[in-house]
Amino acid sequence: QVQLVESGGGSVQAGGSLRLSCVLSRLISAKACLGWFRQGPGLEREGVAAVTIDEGYTNYADSVKGRFTISRDNAKNTVDLQMNSLKPEDTAMYVCAANTNCRAGAWMLRRSDYNYWGQGTQVTVSS
Repeated sequence: QVQLVESGGGSVQAGGSLRLSCVLSRLISAKACLGWFRQGPGLEREGVAAVTIDEGYTNYADSVKGRFTISRDNAKNTVDLQMNSLKPEDTAMYVCAANTNCRAGAWMLRRSDYNYWGQGTQVTVSS
């Protein structure tokens, strides 16, 4: 079992920045991916960004490309999401997740492949 704990959410005005962090309770497989998902009010949970543990391959949703950056620190068992140029439509609960058997590619943002989830941290962007 792996626990994931997120931090760093909050309220910010449009155009601002936030950095989310997620700490894993233990080492996971080198074949794993770590991802950030979000769920806005009345919306389904969607993949935002993901990174492979071994080579650091990344994948982003089109809506955040060029604004968000995902990074992992394997020594610290953490994965961060730097969010810049935030928009009101980025308002959501952001959740960290781990997929322990992952391959690099477009499917890295497929939520059904993730088997461990955090509780989430709220991000609110005001106009």
